[in-house]
Formats: sequence, C-alpha cells, structure tokens
Amino acid sequence: GAFLLYPQMGKDFLPSFKEETALVSMTAAPGTSLEETNNIADVIEQQLLSIPEVHKVGRRLGRAERGDHVVPVSTAEFDVDFRPTGAASGPQRDRAEILADVRRKVQSVPGTFSVVMGPLADRIGHMLSGVSAPVALKVFGPDLDRLREIGIQVQAVARSIPGFEDCKLDQQSVIPQLRIEVDRDRAAAYGITPGRLNTTLSTLLGGEKVAALRDGPREVDLTLRLPLEWRESPEKLGEIPVEVRGNEGSVQRVPLSLVAQVREAKGPNVIFREGAQRRFALAIKPSARDVGALVAELQKRVNEQVRLPEGYFISYEGEFRAQAEASRRIAVLSGAVFVIIACLLYTYFGTAFFALQVLCDIPLALVGGLVFTYYKLNNISIATLVGFIAVAGVAARNSIMLISHYLHLMHSEGEGFSKAMVIRGTKERLVPVLMTALAAGIGLLPLVLAGEQPGKEILHPVAVVIVGGLVTSTILGLGVTPTVFYTFGRAVAERTADRFAALSS
Repeated sequence: GAFLLYPQMGKDFLPSFKEETALVSMTAAPGTSLEETNNIADVIEQQLLSIPEVHKVGRRLGRAERGDHVVPVSTAEFDVDFRPTGAASGPQRDRAEILADVRRKVQSVPGTFSVVMGPLADRIGHMLSGVSAPVALKVFGPDLDRLREIGIQVQAVARSIPGFEDCKLDQQSVIPQLRIEVDRDRAAAYGITPGRLNTTLSTLLGGEKVAALRDGPREVDLTLRLPLEWRESPEKLGEIPVEVRGNEGSVQRVPLSLVAQVREAKGPNVIFREGAQRRFALAIKPSARDVGALVAELQKRVNEQVRLPEGYFISYEGEFRAQAEASRRIAVLSGAVFVIIACLLYTYFGTAFFALQVLCDIPLALVGGLVFTYYKLNNISIATLVGFIAVAGVAARNSIMLISHYLHLMHSEGEGFSKAMVIRGTKERLVPVLMTALAAGIGLLPLVLAGEQPGKEILHPVAVVIVGGLVTSTILGLGVTPTVFYTFGRAVAERTADRFAALSS
C-alpha cells in the first residue's frame, strides 16, 4: 500500500525554494530603446511597491555584452525584497499569496511579458539549459522564420496546459538593418579583397581602439569610427573612399558604391545557435508541481498538433531532465551498492538466506519514509532520494545486528534454536536499536518542523524521509526480522552457528 503512493506523488529535481526575495523578468518588444524600457520599469516598480509586503525593489536593464548571459536593453530584471514577518501592516499573507499578487501586478502592464520566480531557480534553470527557466523547449532548424512559426505554435499548445501558462518566446523579431554586400567581380577588378574591405568597414562602423588616454588612475579608450550621421546613411556610406593600390605602389581611392551595394533591409535582431545549428527557444515557468508529468503531456500534444518539416526537431530541456538523469544514476549506483552489500553479507554469514533477509528488510524502512513524505511533501526530489538511501542503511544495520546476535547466542553461549532464544536476543539488542533511532529522529525533528523556513528546502525533505523511515524500520524491524528468522531460518541458523563455532575453535 505504501509503495502505491509513489506514482501519485509529484517528481521534481529540487524542492521549491522559500526565498525571501523574488526575481521578476520583464520583456518588452524587441528594439525598445533604453529610455522607453526605463519608463516601463518605473511603472512596474511602482506597481510592486504598492504591495504592502514589498520592502524595496532593485532593477537591471539589459546585461553587458561580455557577460555569460547577454540580454538586450528591452529586458529588465527586478529584485523584489519582502519585509520581515510582522512588519507589513494589515493581515499577514503567506508567500504564495504575495507572489500571486506580484504576478498580477507585473502582468497588468500592457506590451510586456513578465515571469516571476526565485533568484536561485532562475540561475539553476539557466545553468541547466542555457535558458532562464525551469523548463526550456528548443526548436532547431535552418530557417529563422520557420523556427519562429513553430515556436509560436508550441507556445499556444503549452499555454493550453494548466501550469504552463507562463511560456515566453525568444526575443527575436525583424528589425531595420543597413547591409553592405560586396560585388566580388568589381572588387576583384580594382584589386580589393572582400576580407580587407570588411575589416576596413568594421573599423569605420563598429570602431577600433587606437590609443588609451590616462587621467590619474582613470583610463579612457580612444576609439576611431565614423560619425553617427555617416553610419546611419546609405548614401553617405556609399561615398566613403576605399584605397586601391596600383601596380607601382600608387594609391588611389574609389567610392564604396563602386565595389559594394549599400542598402536598407530588414533582418533578425539576434540569431541564437547551439550545437552548430540555429535554434529558437521557449522558456516556461511552471506554476504547478510535478513538472515531469506536465512536460510529458506537452510533448504528447506537440507531437499531435505541431507538424515539423524535414530538418527541424524539438529538444525538451531543464530541471525535469536533470531530475530524470539523477534518479537514473542513483538507481544504477544503488543497485550496484546492494549487489556489493549482498556479496559482503554472503561472505560474512556463509549463506544466501541471511543476506537476502537483510536486503528484504530494507523496504520496511521505505514504508514509513514514503507515507510521511506523501503526508508532508507529496513530492519526490533528489533530496528525498538521498533520505531513502540513508534510511536503507539504518534498516540494514539493525537487521545485521539482530541476526548476528542470534547466531552469537547459539554458537558462543550454548543457546539452542528456540523462541526463547530469539526473544532474548531481540531484547538484548532493543536498547542500541532504539537509541540509534531516537537519537537520529530527535535530532532531525527541528528540520521536519522547519519546512516553511528559508534555507531548509534541501534538509527538510531529507529529514522527513529519515524520520518516517526510522519509525517503520524500528517498529517493524523488531517484529518482522525475529519472526522471519524463527519461522524460516532454523536449518540455516544451525549450520551457520556450527560454522562459526568451528572457525572460533
């Protein structure tokens, strides 16, 4: 019955963090100027400060071009700091209600798309998938317009699933561009290579550092480039003289328009690549638990409703994949450890019966861990899996302690295989078993009761599993292990006791 609870619980990579701050990521239309983004940020900041529990708000517009995660100035991030408990006036609300109020406020600003999450969740999501979200869908293919069309279709499917309403597209759109296309035949006629021409134009338009000016401790780069009115005018760019070297070392200058076409056009504001392929990403902030089940449902609907042309495919990434990989790794390593333990037990007892009994006693510990986890958390994460491993070790230790003492009584103290011997051995091992369980359980009770406190998100699930597992491993272990030993182990115990006696003599 306890193991039937496992499929009903949610599956997450990490528990939800109870952070005292929130991170609001706001995205305006691509191409929005810094001044306009700042005006929009002023409005959102005032909306956030109108919430009684919000203490202060900090913001960033865009990120540096040399940073690890470059975003344009049309993107703003707000760090929202809440007041300490009891400092806000009016009735107290829990964190979920405050975040729901924050989400309503920021999403009420027209022309923007905002996602509310914790700073740690944002950083972990970006580290796992390269996208600042717990779930990332990446569409790969050669054509940018087709990638965006597929992304919009997938976004519509995702928003139809409860819990995936916060689905944001990549900031990619068509913007005005100034294109300079070299006429290779004309350039070759004048002895100009496209590479040298591109280098010259890159310096004139983008700028190149030629010197450094020092003013005390300050250092200012001296950059050479064309004035703004020249950089934005196709006519003036076409008049830029390009040097042409003659056969005898003479230098001539011809207008750029003779060797290249300068024209206004439109193109994407940004092109993302991953694995040598163009990609378009969707960032999803789930508002419900059990992300793995939601992603499976999304994948099923996308396969049914979105038709991918040849050469295009979708990759599902994020915390759910890390959770599945970590669970698989833990399962494989745990299986290997159990095999090693079985071999060691067989070597010690000299029979497979007692080794198998010790391994079969381990589920007794998992029973309480599963029931208490279902009651307190209703979620399985990496932290709970670590707790199950710890409880399994305690259960195995208790079983080994009981069986070893029964065999000790038989071969060292002359006890025969009887019910009285089993009861005596169980009573003599009752104190160390109870002391182990009580010491660990009492020590972990503060963590069990601190589920809503920030900073206890990882330790709380571990403590819940261990405390629940200690209860069943202790109570059931003291009843089941002696019963199985007495009911089925007479012949094996007598042979093992004789072997121990022979070895000791």
